[in-house]
Amino acid sequence: MVSNQLLHINIPTAQGHLEGILKPQQDGSQPRYVGLVCHPHPLGGGTMHNKVVFKVAQTLQSLNIPALRFNFRGVGHSTGMYDEGRGEMDDVRYALEFLSRRYPGTPAIIAGFSFGSYVGMRVAARDDRVQAMIGLGVLARWFDGNTLQGCHKPKLLIHGTQDELAPYDQTVAWFEQLPAPKRFVPIQGADHFFQHRLDEVQAIVIDFLSTL
Repeated sequence: MVSNQLLHINIPTAQGHLEGILKPQQDGSQPRYVGLVCHPHPLGGGTMHNKVVFKVAQTLQSLNIPALRFNFRGVGHSTGMYDEGRGEMDDVRYALEFLSRRYPGTPAIIAGFSFGSYVGMRVAARDDRVQAMIGLGVLARWFDGNTLQGCHKPKLLIHGTQDELAPYDQTVAWFEQLPAPKRFVPIQGADHFFQHRLDEVQAIVIDFLSTL
């Protein structure tokens, strides 16, 4: 049975729950991967409805990968309060646990935009359930020298050359220190939010996933 239904879900946490939206795989078959997409900074208005987050989730779904996007603690109907990235890493783990219960044994791909990449990639580097990671608009300075040492999972970074919040050269320098396998794809002239360039983001993500 083909499913195009969006499921509005509550992800259980120690503090209550996280609000999420899951679109199951289209044909009802056992998926090869599950996807988790993390949104930008909660204090800057970031939510799971952000256009970049939505586009990446939609891209995963087009490849028959169930995609879960969710609101971090204190955002929307998610319980709790903003925790400067620490508690938000736990939120990513809660979301992974939800996916692993629904799709037992299926490896995950974590994608994150801006703050979501900072939180999501750090969890992805250490959690055995995650096979690959995607970072969009990565703010390299937040990693404070952490270059995910010892993480040899496939990594994709997508970055606008005119990013006004995450300086392009700074992110390139950080990327050069990351362990392989890795891929960096610049989008010439794109700003932090990839305005009017989301179709290019989609094509890059599809190409990366075809190599996994």
